[in-house]
Amino acid sequence: MQYIERTIIGADGSEARFIGYVADNSPEMDPTRQRTSLLILPGGAYAMTSDRESEPVALRFLGKGFNVFVLRYSTRPSRYPVALLESAEAMRLIREHANEWHVNPRAIAVLGFSAGGHLAANLATSAGDATMRAHEFDPDAVRPNALMLAYPVITTGECAHRGSFQCLLGSNAHNRQLLDELAIEQHIDAKTPPVFVWHTMTDTTVPVENALMLIQACRAAGVSVEAHLYPEGSHGLSLADEETAGAGKYAHVVECVQSWPDLAEAWLRRLF
Repeated sequence: MQYIERTIIGADGSEARFIGYVADNSPEMDPTRQRTSLLILPGGAYAMTSDRESEPVALRFLGKGFNVFVLRYSTRPSRYPVALLESAEAMRLIREHANEWHVNPRAIAVLGFSAGGHLAANLATSAGDATMRAHEFDPDAVRPNALMLAYPVITTGECAHRGSFQCLLGSNAHNRQLLDELAIEQHIDAKTPPVFVWHTMTDTTVPVENALMLIQACRAAGVSVEAHLYPEGSHGLSLADEETAGAGKYAHVVECVQSWPDLAEAWLRRLF
């Protein structure tokens, strides 16, 4: 197996960590295999990137036969669009090294949790296109082929997670033009790849309305969406099992939610 570590220098001079877990090919098992790959963007309200939504999730999907990459993108005090540009660079790296890393460049999904879900959707939809062009990225060249979201931050409106946008935008957190640019539900169009999303009905940190707005926007734009709404569970569950159970408010193990990695795997295999 290849374990890859790279540093991506942010537009403000900050450093993002890019980590890859790539299964080796073997002459005994299709030596030319190209795998479907995931780029994981952990959550953390743009204030940090969660360990619970990083390596444990990567190892789960690595075990399912996918190549997995994790981007520990720049967070506060870095501001928009630093993390977006880092995620674009991560996608560029994966496609540039597709042969070396046994990646199918037309089968790369981005998986984002919470605020990482907002970042993933910013990359995958047209929300960040103008900003990426202004920083010399071709949005279509770095757009993932699938968008996977876990309890994502989507809207900047009434049901927004204000803390995420305060960390992301700082003194511009009340700039309506910028907030509209970052409202994902306003930027889903024909370029948006197929979507897989899950949320819990009892999430009081990022309300389920975020996922519902996403679903409705996908329906309106004709974008394929698979959605799973679980009846219970707090925010930030990650795998929702003992592997990612944390301390305090993140100590939850929710059995019904534990199905989502298998559902996501089945969706990816149907898609690619």
